[in-house]
Amino acid sequence: MAQTPLPRPNAETRPFWEGAARGVLRIQRCTACGAAQFPPRALCGRCHAPAPPRWEEASGRGVIASHTTVHRPPSAAFREEVPYTLALVTLQEGPRLLVRLRGDLARAPRIGAPVVIRFDPPAGPDAIALPHAEAAP
Repeated sequence: MAQTPLPRPNAETRPFWEGAARGVLRIQRCTACGAAQFPPRALCGRCHAPAPPRWEEASGRGVIASHTTVHRPPSAAFREEVPYTLALVTLQEGPRLLVRLRGDLARAPRIGAPVVIRFDPPAGPDAIALPHAEAAP
């Protein structure tokens, strides 16, 4: 069985992965226009302000905007995991996050269903904790 590849944090994404390892969802917010963004970038995706966006803790709450079930693994590393369901989640703060669905929602996903972002236990030598979504309590 091939090992599932893990993300490799870099200067732009490290604060996200550090928060994830503690079970905290972090997003960026522009200091000039106030736009919240994900994935992490060096500049604001809306106004392109020269100041780097600041990191903030997000609520982790959102709704399913779209979903798909993966039946064909993207690589041999995912062969044992199919089928699995991916969801595009619109966070309360605005940005969207693509994550796996877990629990009952993974078996019967619904657009508009409220979810909460959680993190798998950290894995790998760099303690990477991957996000996933579950039905909101």
